[in-house]
This record gives sequence, structure tokens and C-alpha cells, in this order.
Amino acid sequence: MRLLLKWILSAIALLCVAYMYSGVQVQSFGAAMGAAFVIGLFNVVLRPVLVILTLPVTIVTLGLFLFVINALMFWAASGVLGDGFHVRGFGAALLGSLMYSVLGIVIESALGGLFAKK
Repeated sequence: MRLLLKWILSAIALLCVAYMYSGVQVQSFGAAMGAAFVIGLFNVVLRPVLVILTLPVTIVTLGLFLFVINALMFWAASGVLGDGFHVRGFGAALLGSLMYSVLGIVIESALGGLFAKK
């Protein structure tokens, strides 16, 4: 139940990012659901590999390179999905992924309180 709710809220967060920032475009709620799924899948499968491969650069930049990795995951999802979800470029992906990450933190915080083990 928690996973399904997080997926729906992540899609809503993606729609909010598209509403607030013109560099990210989402055509419909279905496209947002697909994009949230692909972004989540990339973050689970590809992101750990990229973090390990770029660890020296991440250490030198004091962790700031992780923002670049997040932007690449966001941009890659746009490339995979095509028409329903579009990011205009790397700069738009960087800003969009930052906004999406902040909303994701809010979602995790809310779900943590909602599904707290008693």
C-alpha cells in the first residue's frame, strides 16, 4: 500500500514540477505515472552503479556531483519515455530534479508519519 501511494504522490509531485517550471513538460497524469515509475526504476538500478563509478569525483566535489547524477537520471527518463514526459536540456533536468527531490523528501516524511510502526 505504501509503495502504491508513494508512486501516485511522486507522479503528482512530477506534475507540480512541470507546473512550476517550464523546462519540464508532462502531458497527462498517466505520463506522470510512467515517468515516476521510470525515474524510480533508474534510481534503484542505475544510480548506485553511477555513484560507485564516480566516487572519486563525488569526493573531490564534496558530494555536489550527486546533483549531476540525479539530473542524469531525470534526463534519461525523459529520453526513454519520449512524448509524454519531456525535459528541455541538462540545465532543466538539474533544476527539475532538484525540485522533484525536495518534493520527494516531503512525500517520504509524510508517508513515514502515516505508516509509522507502533
